[in-house]
Amino acid sequence: MFEERLAAIRNKQVKIAVIGLGYVGLPVACVFARAGFRVVGIDRVEEKVNQIRQGLCPIGGKEPGLAELVAQVVRDGRLTATTRYEECRDAGVVIIAVETPVDEETRKPKYEALRAALVSLGNHLSRGTLVIVESTIAPLTMERVVRPTLEESSGLRAGEDFYLAHCPERVRPGKLLYNLEHMPRVIGGMTPEAGQLALELYRHIVQADLDVTDCLTAEIVKTTENAYRDVQIAFANEIALLCESLGADVWRVRELVNKCPQRDMHLPGAGVGGHCLPKDPWLLIAHAPEDFQARLIPAARAVNDGMPLHVADLVVKGLRQAGKEVRGSRVAVLGYAYLENSDDTRNSPSEVLVRRLQELGAEVVIHDPYVPPYQGDLQERLQGCDAAVLMVAHDEYRRLNPAELGVQVVVDGRRVLDEKSDHWVIRLGKGDWKG
Repeated sequence: MFEERLAAIRNKQVKIAVIGLGYVGLPVACVFARAGFRVVGIDRVEEKVNQIRQGLCPIGGKEPGLAELVAQVVRDGRLTATTRYEECRDAGVVIIAVETPVDEETRKPKYEALRAALVSLGNHLSRGTLVIVESTIAPLTMERVVRPTLEESSGLRAGEDFYLAHCPERVRPGKLLYNLEHMPRVIGGMTPEAGQLALELYRHIVQADLDVTDCLTAEIVKTTENAYRDVQIAFANEIALLCESLGADVWRVRELVNKCPQRDMHLPGAGVGGHCLPKDPWLLIAHAPEDFQARLIPAARAVNDGMPLHVADLVVKGLRQAGKEVRGSRVAVLGYAYLENSDDTRNSPSEVLVRRLQELGAEVVIHDPYVPPYQGDLQERLQGCDAAVLMVAHDEYRRLNPAELGVQVVVDGRRVLDEKSDHWVIRLGKGDWKG
């Protein structure tokens, strides 16, 4: 069975089913289709499935090459989309790319979407199939959740009747296709044979290192790399808060720190969002034994979660210096996606800021050139506003002249605006607020 499956993957003679057609699953499906495989994408959202069937890309923002690739592989008949899991019956490879969020109160993984996908797949799983989980998951999830759920729903045994592997994605909005091809990947095999099959598969699309290991190591690697970034950003944010309190400029501090060899201070900012960084540190420690006490990771999360609230404080202080109270003021929030030039609003820091400003009694208007509910003419949104907050470094905002915004208070949470502007701008991380 193994040699037959290996040869079929090597010769692109297997059908690939991709479960979940979001920011991970859709690019993966398209890239394997472009490589010459027959691919079917499965998603529960019928509207999204219909868009893809028409060759339309449901992902917005600046995503180089993706819309064109969707149109191409659909037109060539290499990619189809459906809501039906029955398509998995004759698939030689199944890739799972569904979300695994964390509970806001317990910080533990919520496996509803993953379990649902696994049960639906198990009902149609055939012998010899290679099942790969690309979703970012907590360490021990493959052993404690994925394997038993698939075995129970299918009646088959992992390692005997089907192959199971974990190859966590390393994509990010704005570089979905590029990262798929050029980022190294870690492949965790439940068995050596599963790891070898997955290695052969990803060789068709990845032009970088492919490192094969066990499932647990792969789970830890992915969650660790995102926790690392979160901690580093939290450090930069704490230095920014310190610089504000002392009257210094964190951006000048960062510039000089990074001139020292082996130093790489990250960018401070108005908050950490997206589907990965706010949750993956919690996933990393989710199944740690009771005698393990994490200290650094929760502290970093607290710092980063607090940044949008700090921006709200800057708005309040700025308005007071202008002779106004936040209650009754009209505040424009520029940017609602979590990342520049993207339409992805998952865990957006702007959402936290908007909610806080509204709690303080401000009227909030939102603008974002990539998020449909908030698109439109920026100047129209700014009319009658007392303050404007730059929350996302969209290219469109980098061309703004603060003096022409028509507001009394401008808060720059991402170092978007020209440092040479003579207009009064409150800059996050800069103690001197006079520009």
